[in-house]
Amino acid sequence: MKRVFGVKKDKEPPPSIQDASDRINKRGESVDEKIKRLDAELTRYKEQIKKTRPGPAQEAVKARAMRVLKQKRMYEGQRDMMYNQTFNLDQVAFAAEGIKDAQQTMSALKSANKELKGMMKTVKIQDIDNLQDEMMDLMDVSTEIQETLGRSYNVPDDIDEEELMGELDALEADMGMETEADGVPSYLQPDKESDLDAELNLPSAPMGHAAGAGRSNAHAEDELGLPTVPRASIRD
Repeated sequence: MKRVFGVKKDKEPPPSIQDASDRINKRGESVDEKIKRLDAELTRYKEQIKKTRPGPAQEAVKARAMRVLKQKRMYEGQRDMMYNQTFNLDQVAFAAEGIKDAQQTMSALKSANKELKGMMKTVKIQDIDNLQDEMMDLMDVSTEIQETLGRSYNVPDDIDEEELMGELDALEADMGMETEADGVPSYLQPDKESDLDAELNLPSAPMGHAAGAGRSNAHAEDELGLPTVPRASIRD
């Protein structure tokens, strides 16, 4: 039977977009190389036409240049066609990659949605509201405790604020008058030492005078008016 009908061959898998794009790019590179060679040949023919006088020789060079130019145009047309094919393949590849990315995104969203649903079952809005209410109550109690502990025991509660404001205004007025008179408030001026002698009405201490200008053993007096003890001198 195999000899009569033959063996069924396995079909080759179709080429991928990347394989087709690579194959066309290789062909485009070979065409570009041919176009470069033709450009070099045309440049050589142009130089020959400039150096050759008008006549049969110049016409022959022009004919060869025209032939090369036609080949170049043909290769350029093929290159443009291959570039268009490559562009179409790239567009299809981009579309395919976009669809793959969308599929992965949908799979990730489905997995995350399922996980969120499982987590929402363990979290209830009512529990959160109750927890918030308890926290507010605790904060109120804490504030009340702090205010109670921070209450001052020295300041009476029956102080008239208007009376305090009046005293404060009077104090500011006194400070203004002192500042205008002396330039420095009285409470900032240094304390003046009291004259103890004037307060006690004590007589001033007598001051000693020297007996004579030529006396060398005159008795000196200290600050309190008492004679100083003479010092012994050693004579040679």
